[in-house]
Amino acid sequence: MTAPDTETTTVDLAIGGMTCASCANRIERKLNKLDGVTAEVNYATETAHVSAPSSLDPTELIAEVERTGYTARLPEPPREVDGETVDPAAQAADDELRGLRNRLIGAVVLSVPVIALAMVPSWQFTYWQWASLTLAAPVVVWAGWPFHRAAWINLRHGAATMDTLVSVGTISAFVWSLYALFLGTAGEPGLRHPFSLSIARGDGASHIYLEVAAGVIMFVLAGRYFEKRSKREAGAALRALLDLGAKDVAVLRDGAEHRVPIEELRVGDEFVVRPGEKIATDGVVVSGASAVDESMLTGESVPVEVEPESTVTGATVNAGGRLIVRATRVGDATTLAGMARLVTAAQSGKAPVARLADRIAGVFVPIVIAIAVATLGVWLGAGAGATTAFTAAVAVLIIACPCALGLATPTALLVGTGRGAQMGILIKGPEILESTRRVDTIVMDKTGTVTTGEMTLVDVVAADGVTHDELLRIAGSVENASEHPIAAAIAKGARDEVGDLPSPDEFANLAGSGVQGVVDGKAVVVGRPALLADWSIALPESLTEAFTAAQQRGHTVVAVGIDGKPGGLLVVADSVKPTSAQAVAEMKGLGLTPILLTGDNTAVARTVADSVGIGEVVAEVMPADKVTAIADLQRQGKVVAMVGDGVNDAAALAQADLGLAMGAGTDVAIEASDITLVNDDLRGAPKAIKLSRATLGTIKTNLFWAFAYNVAAIPLAALSLLNPMLAGAAMAFSSIFVVGNSLRLRRFKG
Repeated sequence: MTAPDTETTTVDLAIGGMTCASCANRIERKLNKLDGVTAEVNYATETAHVSAPSSLDPTELIAEVERTGYTARLPEPPREVDGETVDPAAQAADDELRGLRNRLIGAVVLSVPVIALAMVPSWQFTYWQWASLTLAAPVVVWAGWPFHRAAWINLRHGAATMDTLVSVGTISAFVWSLYALFLGTAGEPGLRHPFSLSIARGDGASHIYLEVAAGVIMFVLAGRYFEKRSKREAGAALRALLDLGAKDVAVLRDGAEHRVPIEELRVGDEFVVRPGEKIATDGVVVSGASAVDESMLTGESVPVEVEPESTVTGATVNAGGRLIVRATRVGDATTLAGMARLVTAAQSGKAPVARLADRIAGVFVPIVIAIAVATLGVWLGAGAGATTAFTAAVAVLIIACPCALGLATPTALLVGTGRGAQMGILIKGPEILESTRRVDTIVMDKTGTVTTGEMTLVDVVAADGVTHDELLRIAGSVENASEHPIAAAIAKGARDEVGDLPSPDEFANLAGSGVQGVVDGKAVVVGRPALLADWSIALPESLTEAFTAAQQRGHTVVAVGIDGKPGGLLVVADSVKPTSAQAVAEMKGLGLTPILLTGDNTAVARTVADSVGIGEVVAEVMPADKVTAIADLQRQGKVVAMVGDGVNDAAALAQADLGLAMGAGTDVAIEASDITLVNDDLRGAPKAIKLSRATLGTIKTNLFWAFAYNVAAIPLAALSLLNPMLAGAAMAFSSIFVVGNSLRLRRFKG
């Protein structure tokens, strides 16, 4: 007896042909029915993440997806084409978007004349109806093909979406127009559609609805194109994250430096990192001492001092001296690669929000079809002729297809995002709007979000006999010669207060301790209290108390000695943005619970939280822990918004129900978020939520009216009282109302 295959492997598939969230759910259900398979299908990223027995051939997964009516393929690695690196997945997505754009352009060029001829009787020349047919046919058949294909797939699975509604309505209008032109009287020379909105029974065989068929496809295709274009950027966060790593590295071999591509670096190799360079990969310092800026990964505002045997992380920046590092992890094993996996997992795991139009259509379509069948049966049962019965039934299908449906979401989104851009708020797509309505908890990163993210001089404590300006001038002069980030903050603060600083003599950088030099003939030492102790300088009780108090607040403190005597203290910290407290108050006004989530130490986090009015703090967390913290809140039933700016926030932004990135943050955070706050002001977060909620409300109102005019006309269609101008008017009025309602968002103040 053979033991069952218990080993599993993961497979990622690129999925094509999905038009809505229900498509993703359908594929997911199909794959999960296979033995031992667990699949997650993400509509936003058009990918499937599958865990399957290692004995299962991936081609079986692809075949199962194709049997469902969609396409699937294994991701291909980037390849060189004419000296340029080409990503096949990105190229395929670009080709799909280009094809959709071409269909839209063709639909606009051909549909506008058809609509104009039908709506303006004075332009209806002899045989205008045949010209309309010539123009409308490619729109219905070619431009509308994505809708017809999706409707066929939906039919095979017993489902109905917006695609079903568009396909049924446009095909009904087009086929009936063909009947009226070739077998009825609509093809006769001199046909007119007079401008009459009266309710009267007419001869169905003399009516054509080509403008309905072409117009609906044009408008809905426009909405589909803009949605697809915004969705195209869903994978940009991962690409931006991987771009953070070093591209090449100076490896030491046989005592000499050799610059090689990062892919050639191996575990155990030693490499050189000069000041200002990125550390190529995770490793251990072999020689040298420096300060390493890890803020992009950890969010910690204070640089980390490293020396031999210290561990360093790839993609962080060497802010000080020359280092020699021994590689301990390379490629997919690095911290940066692990963060990329976190972002991918968070994006894949985020439940896609089904489009409102699809949910409405899922109920509306079966009802309309039932009414059309009932209309046909009633007219035939009443003894009316087949022409009258079919005219009424088809009219129900035609009037039920509202072209405003295609405008409902994109127009509101266009106006809402335009108004947001004026206010410094960039909303990425319609799928994120529903989250803003339900958000009840808002989690904020500290560094660069609530605070400025820059070390600044916040306090100067002079010793007895030393003036404030004298301490700043002397200490600032020595620090001005150092490359250390804390020294730079002190020097900047000194220049801002006392002006130009003299150049020190006999300057020396004491690795890991501080600096020393001679200014105006005075011997100056600046650094840790231990450094002053080496010079036999003891801090008096008043300075010791001030030192302890500043440290308890989470601030960084350096001591100054002048000519063998204590000169004072310089306090450096990441300062709180002046608008953060107001922003937190506005968040509370929206019914949101604010939480501070940071990699910084607890003392710093608590001080910052208290200063802006945040009650709950989660501190000293690594990037993976941030994702866990967000997921824990979601498991408690919270709908979570996350505001951040760093690489360390990217995965948490993707995991959150709503991600908001500060515009001055990293590209990775911005790409992983749903909303970007361009002006770097935290007050933009509550404004963004208000604007998103207003935009979502407008979309819902638009969808209601997109259906309302048409629903009201269904009884007229069923009674065979619908003339072409009334159908056209319903289409025009619903579209005008939707556009006008969306334009109201231009007055949004926040």
